[in-house]
Amino acid sequence: MTTYALVDCNAFYCSCERDSQPALKRVPVVVLSNNDGCVIARSADAKELGIPMGAPYYQVRDQLASLGIAVRSSNYVLYADMSHRVMSVLASMVPTIEVYSIDEAFCDLTGIQEDLTEFGTAIRQRLLQWVGIPVGVGIGSTKTLAKLANWAAKKWPATGGVVDLRDPLRQQRLLKLAPATTVWGVGRRLGVRLAAMNIHTAWDLAQCDPAILRMTFGVTVERTGRELNGQSCLDMHQAPPAKKAICTSKMFGYRLSELEPIREAMATYVTRAAEKLRSQASLCGGLQVSLQTQRHDPGQPIVADAESCILAYPTDDTRDLIARALSALERIFKPGVAYSKCAVMLFDLSQRGELTSDLFAPAVRDGSDRLMGVIDRINKREGAGTLRFARVPVTPKWGMRSEMRSRCYTTRWDELIQIGS
Repeated sequence: MTTYALVDCNAFYCSCERDSQPALKRVPVVVLSNNDGCVIARSADAKELGIPMGAPYYQVRDQLASLGIAVRSSNYVLYADMSHRVMSVLASMVPTIEVYSIDEAFCDLTGIQEDLTEFGTAIRQRLLQWVGIPVGVGIGSTKTLAKLANWAAKKWPATGGVVDLRDPLRQQRLLKLAPATTVWGVGRRLGVRLAAMNIHTAWDLAQCDPAILRMTFGVTVERTGRELNGQSCLDMHQAPPAKKAICTSKMFGYRLSELEPIREAMATYVTRAAEKLRSQASLCGGLQVSLQTQRHDPGQPIVADAESCILAYPTDDTRDLIARALSALERIFKPGVAYSKCAVMLFDLSQRGELTSDLFAPAVRDGSDRLMGVIDRINKREGAGTLRFARVPVTPKWGMRSEMRSRCYTTRWDELIQIGS
């Protein structure tokens, strides 16, 4: 019988902060979004203290301080590296792994002969010992059941962090206990529609006629109902499908009304987008740049401009993409406007070798693919930004606010963990 496990890190961002900073082990922790805007992650003890997810930081700043809750700015470089370590350990223990998000992965346990509850416990222990990240493990005959089992593993500590739902009686008991909104893919709005049909629990959803689910909600909900009944409809995908478009966009740390720092930001974002493009072996046929102001600034005009351009030939060369993006940027920039954000989107993506070259198009730069490959390999080995284009600053003044960001303990030589005085 096909068997899946979902391994999900507990409060991942907070766990990463705690792993690198032992002083936080016994302190409630929250992590803030870009520009220290709002709460995006909470440790379990911070949740118990009543800190809501998504709360604007300026509204809860005093409450956090009075409760003794540690606050950290988001540190995505640290989180990405810790995620890679978690996934590498998982890949060494199971035959097949599908990385679902930065903090969770599906594992194919089909054919493993040992007791799977003990095996799940071994996964938890190894990740805690080798990486320092606590996880929950849910096991089931379908991905949806594995996801529900993981919810139970985290909700009830008595499970030891591992729940195996392959036993039909245990599966039935959990389905009757779990609200429909805890099922993978069933959000709050869909939950309201299901409740109108007297579907309140996962068990109710599993018992509903698949034809009615398909007719009322579509094929996705029908598959969810079938998966809750043990009929596998979702296979493992070891590699995610190539993206159809790539967008890079972040808010500035403060308003920018001059063109030069916006040029720097745009060049930085294009560089990041081009790296993502090459990581999936794609070429870009067009790009769009955009500029906008903050919508909620009193007394300030609302401006949102964008311009698209088609490239002479599909490319992944950062130099070409930066040149076209900056040219489009100059055409939409308005002097005197205080901009809060810029973005670049690469579209019309194709895989290498898919398209026949246009006989009348300009020739592609000689050695472009080799040069970009060398840059990517050096930056991967030595650290992001080791090699950069002149337009990309080392320490941008327009960067996001992150006044409480922890160090990049695992990816920078000058920020390694220090022991002792």
